Amino acid sequence: MATLKQRTLAKSASIAGTSLHTGKPVKLTIKPAEPNTGLRFRRIDLPDKPFIPASADRVQTVERATTLAEGSVKVHTVEHILSALTGMGVDNAIIEMDANEPPIGDGSASPYVKLIKKAGVVEQDAPCTVWQIREPVKVETKGGSVIVIMPANEFRVSVTAVGPGGRVTQYFDSVITPETYEKELSTARTFCFYEDIQPLLEKGLIQGGTLDNAIVIKGDEFICAGGLRFPNECARHKTMDMIGDLILNGHRILGHVIAVMPGHGVNTQMAGKLQKLYQSMVAMRPKAVEIPTGDAVMDITDVLNILPHRYPFLMVDRIIGFEGEHKCIGQKNVSINEPYFKGHFPNRPVMPGVLQVEAMAQVASILMLRIPENAGKIGYFMSCDKVKWRRPVVPGDILTIEMELTKIRGAIGVATGRCLVGDEVACEAELKFMVADA
Repeated sequence: MATLKQRTLAKSASIAGTSLHTGKPVKLTIKPAEPNTGLRFRRIDLPDKPFIPASADRVQTVERATTLAEGSVKVHTVEHILSALTGMGVDNAIIEMDANEPPIGDGSASPYVKLIKKAGVVEQDAPCTVWQIREPVKVETKGGSVIVIMPANEFRVSVTAVGPGGRVTQYFDSVITPETYEKELSTARTFCFYEDIQPLLEKGLIQGGTLDNAIVIKGDEFICAGGLRFPNECARHKTMDMIGDLILNGHRILGHVIAVMPGHGVNTQMAGKLQKLYQSMVAMRPKAVEIPTGDAVMDITDVLNILPHRYPFLMVDRIIGFEGEHKCIGQKNVSINEPYFKGHFPNRPVMPGVLQVEAMAQVASILMLRIPENAGKIGYFMSCDKVKWRRPVVPGDILTIEMELTKIRGAIGVATGRCLVGDEVACEAELKFMVADA
């Protein structure tokens, strides 16, 4: 699997209009940003033009919209533009506004999708971190809203939208890609119930709302310009909102998001929980060894010349770095064509943990066999200790194997090491082995 790259905008592009809640005119400009910037808002109407990161820890209020704040500086109703950028695969962008709320357009994310396509999207020379959810994550509210994210190898959403008293119960389900986002979600408009309009107006909200940018539900009737765009347009809009709120966790995710009665409150709670989970996971990882980039130090031909193993038992494709005589970094491309996947959970293929340990032993053997007096010999596995498996390794992963010889006494060697996928530790162990004549 090719390494995913971060993406940004090819150029700046602007849109102007009226804000939904304040009813004031605003101009919004999306601009390219450097790798690892993320999505950031900028209030260019204020002194010093302050930035506000699109982050769950900046969420201030969630009444009918998501509001972010940095100190006293706020941006309201951020979910549509964030959803469009996320849905169209943009990782880094600056969102400039000359007011505190983006334009509502027609009440959907479609104007922002068109804006992104006008600006263009380009890859950047930096890897993209996509967080694959490995264990279920759940958030539930007293009001009955619930979001569960289940492990999956794709980003999929299944949303059930339910109105007051069970009115307007709708369902939407899809794998989300830029293509499906644009076609299935981006044009779904915001909606409200007729009886809520006056209370919202009295709170100073929806000042810019009209039938041109919202669907009004009165009894069983849907009142809007041009009629409904989808029979389940409300569920689709809830899904679109949820994507914009969830990206506040700071990372793209792979997982199956199952939501019942989603809203900005439960959405941002889930984003906050994901953000804290990711931060705690990073804090628990050992400090990663810097992995050399560029060509392999030893390619597959060199590996075959030093190791006696052959397919299907060769677990090292290349050596990408040495540090002195006692440290080595190897790699293994985990392909769906590996023979063990035919029987090892074929419906959910996982690389056997013992083969990850074997990969570590083979990299450690390379360290031993590079010693001149061991040339032409064979490394034999003697024992393993302190073995821990941290996460599954699946087809498409690139397994990076870091090994360090900690003790050499004659033909006996002891090594400690770990296997990583990206910067996540998959397993770790202490190994003992010996080298002997072939």
